[in-house]
Amino acid sequence: MTKIGILSDTHGFIDPKLYDFFADCDMLFHAGDIGNRETAAALAAFKPLVAVHGNIDGQEIRIQYPEIQRIKCEDVDILMTHIGGYPGRYDRKIYPLLRIAPPLLFISGHSHILKVMFDRSLHLLHINPGAMGNSGIHRVKTAIRLHIDHDNMKDLEILELPRKMTVESSLTF
Repeated sequence: MTKIGILSDTHGFIDPKLYDFFADCDMLFHAGDIGNRETAAALAAFKPLVAVHGNIDGQEIRIQYPEIQRIKCEDVDILMTHIGGYPGRYDRKIYPLLRIAPPLLFISGHSHILKVMFDRSLHLLHINPGAMGNSGIHRVKTAIRLHIDHDNMKDLEILELPRKMTVESSLTF
């Protein structure tokens, strides 16, 4: 059994409570908008990191992490990208990949809104872990833990933390 941590949209910030939440995870999946190489390096030093770059990530992150990652964890085929959309409304760049060879787990970020949805037409679980950083439209920081046991995904847990709101960040609403 493998325990994975899933997060997105850190925008250069790691909440210290995230380390406790991911302490017994075997690996981390970051669905883009990492923010800077220091954040990526800190996460990778903590746990093995599989990541994609997001739309705010600079050249250093884009060189290190691709736009799309497809890996196998136990018997679960995982596809991850930053801008992916949702079941019935997938992004036009990712939809052909999903339709031709659907994974069992599709992870995307970008919206800053946590959503876990099963896509009945493609027979896949879609997870958007929301946002874990202090920048953006979200009011609550979120991350996910999930067990993978062969081809079974189970015991999904959600971390919710209050977001530190500043005058500057509150102007984005």
